[in-house]
Amino acid sequence: MYNQSTNVLKTIINPPDVLLGMPGDTLQLHVIITNQGNRDARIYVYFDEVFQNLIQSKNPLQECLSLASQKSYEVSFEFQIPTNTPPGTYDYRLIVDAPEDYPEETPISFPLQIQVLIKEQTVRRGIDDPTFTIKPATNPNNPLIYKPSQPLVLTITVNNRCQQVDRFRLTCPDLDETWFTIRYPRTGYEAVGVLSAENGLELNDYSQGEITLEFHPTADAFAGTYPPTIQLFSQNRPDLILLDLVYIKIHEVYNLDVELNTILGKVSRTTGKYELKLANRGNTERELLLGAKTQDEEELCSYKFEPSKIKLLPTKSANINLEVSPISWWRQPWLGSGLFINFQIEIHDYKQLPLPDKLPQGILIWKARPWWQFLLLLLLILGILGGSAFIIWRLLNPEQPKIVDFKSTSSSYQEGNVISLNWKISNINELDKVKLITENGETKEESYNFKSKTSNKLNDEKTCQKQNDTLNCNNFITDAKQPGKYTFRLEAYNTKGNKADEKSTPPVEIKLLPVPEVISDTFKADKAQYQKGQQINLSWQISNLEQLASLEIINKQENGTLVSISKYDFSNGIPAQLQKQCSKSKNLTCQNVPITASAPGKYTLILQTTSKSPFPNPNNTKSSNPININVTSKPFDIEFFGINDNEQSTQPFAENAEVKLSWRVKANPQDVTVTLSHSGKKVNIIGSEKIIVIPEVGITVEDNYKQQQPITRKINIIIPKPKDTPPPVAPIPSVPQPQATLVQPNNPPNNTTPSPGGF
Repeated sequence: MYNQSTNVLKTIINPPDVLLGMPGDTLQLHVIITNQGNRDARIYVYFDEVFQNLIQSKNPLQECLSLASQKSYEVSFEFQIPTNTPPGTYDYRLIVDAPEDYPEETPISFPLQIQVLIKEQTVRRGIDDPTFTIKPATNPNNPLIYKPSQPLVLTITVNNRCQQVDRFRLTCPDLDETWFTIRYPRTGYEAVGVLSAENGLELNDYSQGEITLEFHPTADAFAGTYPPTIQLFSQNRPDLILLDLVYIKIHEVYNLDVELNTILGKVSRTTGKYELKLANRGNTERELLLGAKTQDEEELCSYKFEPSKIKLLPTKSANINLEVSPISWWRQPWLGSGLFINFQIEIHDYKQLPLPDKLPQGILIWKARPWWQFLLLLLLILGILGGSAFIIWRLLNPEQPKIVDFKSTSSSYQEGNVISLNWKISNINELDKVKLITENGETKEESYNFKSKTSNKLNDEKTCQKQNDTLNCNNFITDAKQPGKYTFRLEAYNTKGNKADEKSTPPVEIKLLPVPEVISDTFKADKAQYQKGQQINLSWQISNLEQLASLEIINKQENGTLVSISKYDFSNGIPAQLQKQCSKSKNLTCQNVPITASAPGKYTLILQTTSKSPFPNPNNTKSSNPININVTSKPFDIEFFGINDNEQSTQPFAENAEVKLSWRVKANPQDVTVTLSHSGKKVNIIGSEKIIVIPEVGITVEDNYKQQQPITRKINIIIPKPKDTPPPVAPIPSVPQPQATLVQPNNPPNNTTPSPGGF
């Protein structure tokens, strides 16, 4: 594949060089383009005008694609060779261009070829068809050797084997017309039956003649083997084309002329200027790298070629600018005619092709210094003396340690981190110790002896490094880890024990981590009122879950009396009893956490969070807004109250008769008090007893929580008087029978309130 790269675009073409086909064939060309640049690009791929004329397409073949950085894409072209295209090799170019995004790197042009082969003839050849032969004969292993200035002469012998006079014409379609010359016989009859003409060879029937073909490639022809096609056309048989190949080899010629011209050869303060002329007198492309070196023992100059790399096609030449600059300024002579610097031109051929045995040499004359530079020399001597005096003074009075930089690695920290410091102290040869002072309400000092051989933080190479009389301490860990604001001061002391320098940092704060808290209005129950024994479902959301240590649900009565506390430990994540009700993402969300409303009454529920932070903080414990719930007692009723299983409100019995009194109350025995009103006796909710009849018996049921009205039921008993003491005769008025009165309680609203640990 043809592979060419620039700094931004890499292009692979398949097939890489020559497309082969016959007239009428359909060919394909595939191009893979890789955007190696650092930005997206719009890339155009198209052919030059020569290609468009060859395939005779009304619509130009081209593609436009948008290609992201570091991405590749394959473009495919398909076209047909016109049926009337003569056999031969045709040059064209494929162009890849990105004018909008890479204007300096593009367009890129790729030289390619299409070789149109000889189309197979459908006419059956007969014995009277003409023939021709070429002398000398050639093949790929035995080509004709072309020598410059000596044309290759071929003799083409043509046989006319038919009964008619025919005219023959020779051509070489693969080569430019400047490469060959065809000579037909011009004078008289060269042989029996032969007629001549400038544009063809006329032959009588059953005769033969010769045509001379001379190859003389141009001077800029590249070395290599060429297989041009020889075609012979018959005037009588235009449909018949006779073909043959000739193999010609042009040997490599490596003549390279190198000439060096001096433009500025004497310099004092500037660079020498030269011109190097290169001329390719050979027939190969030359890729050259230019250089130069001194011919003296020591290199005193630098050499700059513009350009330093060059390509030369055959017969082409180039002029290269050369600048020669002295580099050792102290070698410039003070007196005399100057310093002669000899240098030699060097050339490197990338293809390792032969180079001239002798390359040109140059001379640069470095003139002596001007007179005023003596004054500079005098001043230099005086400066050296003054500098020496300063050095002596400095040795007697060494430079004191100096704190070049002192700062915290960060302006603020979060709880759990420790403040670290960075500092740089110069002139540590005179440093004896440093003192670090920490202020946070109280002052704390720490001293570190720099000269001491005992282990301390200044001797820890992971923290402090000594380099070029400078002490660099990075990430120096302090003892400041509790939340609050700190100010640090660093003091440097010299070897005499005196403070040499000090520097302070701006205030540095360690901030407390945000405490977990119940998000406003998220702690709530599913209802405001419950019946005793019902399940209360609580829901809530808590922020800053990672700092949550525990949860407490606090239950208090209306008068403030603590009823219960339910505690959940979150130190190891969501506890097992809340796994089904709680989930965590950004916040902790709990839904329908069940507790039981065990005792009626009015209650206040509070959800309280506790932070993991070990540092004292008034906000470490956060409570939610309280929610109020009301728990009511369950309704109750007297299901049965009767004598001898009879519930009638009035019943007759004989005096001193023994009867069975029975009752059954629908209620929780813990919630009510059942009393036999006629005797004041407290009984169970279900029971019976034998009694001697009395005028009235009754039962009363009372709510132990005083939330519902008591229920009472009575039975009147009629006892007839004895017969031996008849009562006085008197009219007996009609007395209405008494009825049992049932007092129904007022049913409170069906609201219940759960408690995590019960009420």
